[in-house]
Amino acid sequence: MRLLLLPVVTIATLLSTGHPHHCDAFVPPQNICSFSTKKLPVLKKIKRCIPCPPSSHVATHTALASRNDDSLAPGIQAIDAALPTLSPLFAELRSLPYFRLYSCDMLASCEHMPQELFECYTESCEIYPVDDEEVPSDIKRADFKEHDFELDGWARWDMPSEDYYDTLLFPEDYTGYDGAEVWRFIHKRIGFHEGAVSSDEYDADDWKADFNKAVSGLHAMVSAQVIRSMQEKIELGVGLDPESYEWTDLSAEFERRLGPQGETPAAVENLYFTMMLLLSGVRAARDRLLMDCDMGKVGDERARQILRSILTHPLLEDPNIDVASHRLREHALKDSNNLWEARMRTRDLMRIMNCVQCNKCRFHGKISTLGLSTALQLAVGHRGTGGDATKIHRVELAALVTAMGKFSGGIDLCLQMQT
Repeated sequence: MRLLLLPVVTIATLLSTGHPHHCDAFVPPQNICSFSTKKLPVLKKIKRCIPCPPSSHVATHTALASRNDDSLAPGIQAIDAALPTLSPLFAELRSLPYFRLYSCDMLASCEHMPQELFECYTESCEIYPVDDEEVPSDIKRADFKEHDFELDGWARWDMPSEDYYDTLLFPEDYTGYDGAEVWRFIHKRIGFHEGAVSSDEYDADDWKADFNKAVSGLHAMVSAQVIRSMQEKIELGVGLDPESYEWTDLSAEFERRLGPQGETPAAVENLYFTMMLLLSGVRAARDRLLMDCDMGKVGDERARQILRSILTHPLLEDPNIDVASHRLREHALKDSNNLWEARMRTRDLMRIMNCVQCNKCRFHGKISTLGLSTALQLAVGHRGTGGDATKIHRVELAALVTAMGKFSGGIDLCLQMQT
């Protein structure tokens, strides 16, 4: 498992030209165990991709990314077209304390499975709390005030403490940690497998399939960011020692995890589906975020400008991105009495992150999971009609927007690798 995201040298090149590249699919946790664990050949030095203007690759990518569901194609095209202007904003957003500081329990024990102690092979697994004075008092105050407990709520963030961790100091990374066991548990035990989804896991006419599709999209994003980190290490000449890193072949990992003939052919489609849910969630919470913005909670004027630029981006007004949230809501309204099963599963999805034995991976996994849970909460609420954005906590808002940035980076990687 690789619950990480990664800053990459190539991405700066892509963004500076305004034309990212295009990609394909991802690796399904249920099949990870069947993949050969033989050491892959170390990748020889590769040339940096040279960005090119959008071309027929766009149509090819859209067809591959929506191979099972044509209704997603317009939304996929809208997202791809928006990334050149949206991705740089997310890069700037990462520097804002409101979106980068999280009080997270890094010592919680795994409650879902027995585990042997894993010693990470690289120092990059570890993270450390920031100094207390580096955390704005407004953030501390909000987090302590909003720690209320809801018995039948969505994913629960860790109770706030004095320990805050910084995503800017400890960005996503390929650490060498293998979380396949955790991903297998997520897809086999937390995902849905009975009823309509037994024959169509991701696209059945049921909100449970939508849930599975969103979780698969989360896994796809993580896979894309692992590959991005591998690429970064190779381009910087760091090298991938096979003794510390099981996966060393960039192209092989992309094909296995995200290729059209890979272990989950619908992975990239699911990646976009979840991105659409996040976009709809951010739009639903826009007034609340703008209120925090106007009250000075997100930072100085420059910080407010960055957030406003994201919240007023034309992509959020594009009706094509609504297909995912509309589908989920339509399905949920047909079966609203059983939505407690979705809320319960988001809580377990958060808790299973405590079984991740790479602290950096755990930290970023929790943020991504909370972002997804918040999007689901805003889409359907308790009865299928949608959640109340005024009741969303500061940390949930931060995770929602941060997760959207992570998915943006994952899609960028796919677009780049396809060419």
